[in-house]
Amino acid sequence: MNGARFVIFKADDLGYSRGINRGIVEAHERGVVTAASLMVNTPATGEGVRLAREHPRLSVGLHVNFTNEAQRLIDLNDEDACRRELKNQFRLFTDLMGCRPAHLDSHQHVHRHEMRGPLFEELADSEGLPLRDRPPIVFKGGFYAQWEYGVSDPSKVSLEALERILHEELTEGIYELCCHPGYFDPTFEAVYHLDREHELQTLTDPALPAFLESEGIRLISYADLPAAMSTLRDE
Repeated sequence: MNGARFVIFKADDLGYSRGINRGIVEAHERGVVTAASLMVNTPATGEGVRLAREHPRLSVGLHVNFTNEAQRLIDLNDEDACRRELKNQFRLFTDLMGCRPAHLDSHQHVHRHEMRGPLFEELADSEGLPLRDRPPIVFKGGFYAQWEYGVSDPSKVSLEALERILHEELTEGIYELCCHPGYFDPTFEAVYHLDREHELQTLTDPALPAFLESEGIRLISYADLPAAMSTLRDE
C-alpha cells in the first residue's frame, strides 16, 4: 500500500505568451494547477506578473530562460555568462514580483547540463529554494503531447493518460507534475503550441479532483511543502 502522496501541478512558461498566461490562470482557477514558473524576459512577462499578483494562492517560481525555443540568448558554454544571466534573471524576478521565487527551474531544462547544473544548485542553496530534480520533490514528466519532437499525440495528455501516471508512477513522496497549459495564440510561434489546449482540457476536467481523492493523492503548492515533509517524516 502506498504511503502519503503529494502532488504539485506546476505549469511552465508563465509570461511566454498571452495565450499561455490565460491557460495557466484557467488551469489554476478551474483545475488542479497550484504552481507556475515565470519567464522574466519574454513578450507577455508583464501580464504574467500582474496575473500572478492577482492569484496569491498560485506558487510562482522562476523559469530561467536561456534559449527561448531554438534561439540561444547567451553562450550556453560560457560558465561566467551563464552565472551572470542566472543572477540577472533572479534579480529581475524579485524586482517584478516584489518577492523571491517560490521555486527554481529552467526552460528546456538547461539546468541539467553538467556545467550549468552547479550554478543553479548554488543559487538554490544560497536562497533556500526548491530546485527542479532535487529532493525532497520528485520531478514527474511524461504528461506531454510530443514524445517525438514536433509530432503531436493528444492521447499522451488525455485524462486517461494522466490518471495512469498518477496511479502507476507515484509512490510515497512529494511530486512535481510538470504541465504546459495554454491557448493557441496566432501571434506566438512555438513547436509546442496547440497541444497546450489539450493539456488545459485535461487539467480542468471535473473528474480529476475526484480521481485524486480516490487515490489518496493530496494536491499541494510550495507553500504547503513544510507540512507535507513533516507528514512524511512522521509516518
